[in-house]
Amino acid sequence: MKALYRRYRPRSLDEVVGQPQITDILKNSIKNGKISHAYLFIGPRGTGKTSVARILAHEINGFKYELEDDYLDIIEIDAASNTGVDNIRDLKERAIIAPTKGKYKVYIIDEVHMLSKSAFNALLKTLEEPPEHVIFIMATTDANKVPVTIRSRSQVFTFKLADPSTMLDHLKDICKKEKIDIDDEALKIVVKRGGGSFRDSLSLLDQVSTLSEGKITAKLLNQSLGLPQDELIEKLLGAYANADSATINQTLRDLLDSGIKAETIATELIDHILEKPEATYLTLLDKLTDVSRNAHPNAKLLLAFYREQAAHQPIMTSISVQKTTIQAAPPKASSEPEPEPKPIIKEQPKVAVVAEGSGAEEIWQKVLENVRAKAPNEIRNFEKASYCLNDKTFELHSTNGFIRNRLDKKRSIIAEVLPESYTILISDQPIAVDPDIANIMDIVGGGEEIEIDE
Repeated sequence: MKALYRRYRPRSLDEVVGQPQITDILKNSIKNGKISHAYLFIGPRGTGKTSVARILAHEINGFKYELEDDYLDIIEIDAASNTGVDNIRDLKERAIIAPTKGKYKVYIIDEVHMLSKSAFNALLKTLEEPPEHVIFIMATTDANKVPVTIRSRSQVFTFKLADPSTMLDHLKDICKKEKIDIDDEALKIVVKRGGGSFRDSLSLLDQVSTLSEGKITAKLLNQSLGLPQDELIEKLLGAYANADSATINQTLRDLLDSGIKAETIATELIDHILEKPEATYLTLLDKLTDVSRNAHPNAKLLLAFYREQAAHQPIMTSISVQKTTIQAAPPKASSEPEPEPKPIIKEQPKVAVVAEGSGAEEIWQKVLENVRAKAPNEIRNFEKASYCLNDKTFELHSTNGFIRNRLDKKRSIIAEVLPESYTILISDQPIAVDPDIANIMDIVGGGEEIEIDE
């Protein structure tokens, strides 16, 4: 039995779903006999570029379109495996020969951006002086790699990913025809995971259609795909907004213990934030994008949540299950006398000062605000540091000597936003791990110190 995406591939422009901005123009062009000698279809994978190319090739020739037909006047070329100039030269030689049955000889070149530079040059010569009976329909997922000279000589159509409501209605119609018993919430998950691609959405629907002889529910679908339930993702985001480390701890434990990967959790969190973007989650969003690229994704996921937490949460650049304490760095062995340590600077505030008793996060945001105003070139160095507040000492930490040096040179900017009774400490020592955070470290499976690459 054929896969769903093949069985429900459109056979006419009227059957194409979700691309009216393209199909309407093409239908009018065919009706009025205004056929271009070259078309370029661009857009993401699974949006119907190749299907529309085949339909167009058939309709301009008046051929009936069946999925398995084989007309000599319609030639499909995969540019990914025919990248060389010799392939295009062979095409040019064959293009001279008149069509056997139809009015036009149509060349469909898929993934045209894969052609070599010399092949593009050879193709360009044909496009500049095409035989009257030849039409090129080119498709690509990477329009930026198609030379401007090719694009300028083609009629360009941009295919878009289907919007969720269009895809949902399309899948409901197919489920009805195929007698697939699936509830709306589960179908919405298929739509979301398909990402607007018709092929991907239908392939996923095909996959999940065999999950149960009864109704396919959202819970069953999530379990099958290894996805976290939406309510748990929303619970995590709510806990982040409220700096609720206990809830973050338990929810992450539940998700990871159920076999869901940290990368998957991060992806779902990103999708939720993008659906309803709020300023509260922008810093978290920035950190979540690093999770899948890190050698320790579980640890990176934890760091994303705890990096910007409220004042009672120390911030981590390296993490350990065992508690640590901050100690003065031992003096370096040297035959020359070491310079006296720089005194801690306490300056009269020159800008709005945070009130005594304010949290580390409030102080830190004020520091960053002052840095952006007075030393914008230093903001990246500050953002790479970690910080916490111990009593009336505001601590900045970095294992990078250059960054520590830059922070030290800008002490006055830090001091300007601190109450007069506060001091500043800049150190390469790891920040002490709060008991709450130490308690959650067994989630990532061990107490070995992990260095987080910033």
